[in-house]
Amino acid sequence: MKRKGTIIKKIDDFLNKLISEFKSEQQTSYFWLMQEEQTSETYLRERFEELVTNPDKLQLCQFLDNQNISDVAELVQEFTNYSSQIVADMSIHRAAMVFKILELSTQKLIIQELPPIKTAELLNELPADDRTDFLEELPDNVVRELIKLLTPDERKITLSLLGYPENSIGRLMTPDYVYVFPHNTVEEVFATIRKYGNDSETINVIYVINEAGELLDDIRIQEFILSPPDKRVEELTDNRFIALNAYDDQEKAAEEFKMNNRVALPVVSNGNMLLGIVTIDDILWVASEEYSEDMQKMGGTEALEQPYLEVPLQQLYKKRIVWLLILFIGETFTIAAMSSFQETLEHVLILSTFIPLIISSGGNSGSQAATLIIQAMALGEVELSDWWRIAKREVISGLSMGATLGLIGYLIVFGGHEFFGLFGNHFNLVGFAIGVSIIGVVLWGTIIGSMLPILLKKLGADPAVSSTPFIATLVDVTGLLIYFGTAFLFLKGVLL
Repeated sequence: MKRKGTIIKKIDDFLNKLISEFKSEQQTSYFWLMQEEQTSETYLRERFEELVTNPDKLQLCQFLDNQNISDVAELVQEFTNYSSQIVADMSIHRAAMVFKILELSTQKLIIQELPPIKTAELLNELPADDRTDFLEELPDNVVRELIKLLTPDERKITLSLLGYPENSIGRLMTPDYVYVFPHNTVEEVFATIRKYGNDSETINVIYVINEAGELLDDIRIQEFILSPPDKRVEELTDNRFIALNAYDDQEKAAEEFKMNNRVALPVVSNGNMLLGIVTIDDILWVASEEYSEDMQKMGGTEALEQPYLEVPLQQLYKKRIVWLLILFIGETFTIAAMSSFQETLEHVLILSTFIPLIISSGGNSGSQAATLIIQAMALGEVELSDWWRIAKREVISGLSMGATLGLIGYLIVFGGHEFFGLFGNHFNLVGFAIGVSIIGVVLWGTIIGSMLPILLKKLGADPAVSSTPFIATLVDVTGLLIYFGTAFLFLKGVLL
């Protein structure tokens, strides 16, 4: 038995040693991985600083062309004095790929500093949708001058895209795609892909049109790969395709991509003519911009078109002061509400001590409801037709939360009387007035917070405009009316 115990102990020690060595190796590997990453970033910067002052620009061009696009973009952001030189010294195709992922302010700076010939090359090389996205952020006089630098074909495409409404899918689409006809064979499809695929935004999906240019179907390339060469396209079509209208809002495109798990979707006219395609990378940019814009609006400010630190102070002031003035004027109604109940406050001063508690409960519940509904609408979880279901849920939630907070409010009054002798002989009535008021204010806050975004959407406005400060201000005024009205009913003939 003793020998058996010794063997078990040795096995246990051996296993512990293996585990310890494994953990040590993992930690060492992680350490060296981090060191290697830091070394790589340091080398990139040092090598660039060495080559940027070198008269031999070919070396710098080769160095930049061999780096990841994101790494070059970081160099542009870090070495702002050389941003235009970096773009100018790269091969034009790589330069366009870097340019389109830069911040708008950096793009403007580069265009201002580039020679006209290089600017023309860059703008003509940019994908049509990215070029349009950049141009629509510039003043009209600048756009007119830059469009003159485009080739006739690219100018025609750009003017066509700029002709669509702002924030429409037409502004996002690119005309670079591969299409085939129903009578083509699979072998002919691959010949078309080899001929035009290099200039296409994506070849994951091939589009089928008729002689009139109408969209008939979209077919994934894997279906062609797995089909015999002599099979015709019409044998692969099932006419079950999803298309976007060029005049649809960009948010609709984001929803379609999410629901259908696509990397690209066709864009058609009202007559089902295939105009272009929208790819997932454009939609990701739109989703990011929409999220930032909604967050700023919900915070009670207009959306910023540039990063915060790059927005001029005068513009920042203009973006914020409008909302503050609206909210400031809204709060003056709070003064009017309190003034109308001045006599009530003079008789029962204790009511004034609970005003912050009452209005904050209503404002907080309204802000909660508004945030949840705005998010649900943005994600496509609720539609305008769901307003009644939302209202019922919020009434139940408002009553439940209000009852909980109202009970706590009553207990505060009860405890204040029992332990500190506050609130006088009629503390029960005061406590009930406080509790019922909180129920009413919280219920009202949830109803306003949930219904206002839906109403704004119905009227064609952005639901995010029903921001947290706006909801809080609205509920503050109405909450005071509920509070003093309830207190008057409970305390009339007793303390009033």
